[in-house]
Amino acid sequence: MSHSPSRDFYGVELTSRLMLGTALYPSPAVLAEAVRAAGVEVVTVSLRRESAERRDGQAFWALVRDLGVRVLPNTAGCHTVKEAVTTAQMAREVFDTPWIKLEVIGEDDSLQPDLFGLVEAAAILVEDGFEVFPYTTEDLVAAGRLLDAGCRVLMPWGAPIGSGLGLNNLYGLRSLRAHFPEVPLVVDAGLGLPSHAAAAMELGYDGVLVNTAVAKAGDPVAMAAAFAQAVAAGHAAHAADPMEPRDMAAPSTPVLGKAFLG
Repeated sequence: MSHSPSRDFYGVELTSRLMLGTALYPSPAVLAEAVRAAGVEVVTVSLRRESAERRDGQAFWALVRDLGVRVLPNTAGCHTVKEAVTTAQMAREVFDTPWIKLEVIGEDDSLQPDLFGLVEAAAILVEDGFEVFPYTTEDLVAAGRLLDAGCRVLMPWGAPIGSGLGLNNLYGLRSLRAHFPEVPLVVDAGLGLPSHAAAAMELGYDGVLVNTAVAKAGDPVAMAAAFAQAVAAGHAAHAADPMEPRDMAAPSTPVLGKAFLG
């Protein structure tokens, strides 16, 4: 499958526009196969998978290194600014990267980000030399504040984490893309089907991050490959400048010169 280079992510140009999470897979071997089938270059990793104190996750970390992919550590499960900042600092030591997917959860049922805490934590981490990928909503004001804090990438949700609902707010996601045309945007969370990923790419997004929809599929490897194909198709469709929808029918067969028999 051919790819075109994605937008610049903190000086790194990626070929694949699909990112994968590494949680919930039935086995490390299936995870490795899924990563290869998807052709991804970035995987997200929770610090909890690699215990910073006891080093319990050495085998998992070795597997990720062997895949030859770039690691994007996350602060999953953090509910306060202090917790997120501390987790990010520990992740930088463990994974030896300035990249951090910043999550500050504000509501337990939906796992919606705490936008106020997110902006505060992002500013602290940017000042500390991190390259922050904030998990946010499609809120335009929050997006502006995150960019003002020094973030150069935004990761808005499609729907609540693990819900599989797809793109819940097309208007909001389309508005976010239109307001920040030069900012790399990656839809993160809530995608359940490859068609959801294709729809995100058709909106002009620069990539998608998927975990549960692949890991919990009956065949994670086949689903990973399907998502890769959908992302490529959606990006190609956007680049091809698709037609605008219309309210009325328009004939696809020309009627000029057609004989009308009475």
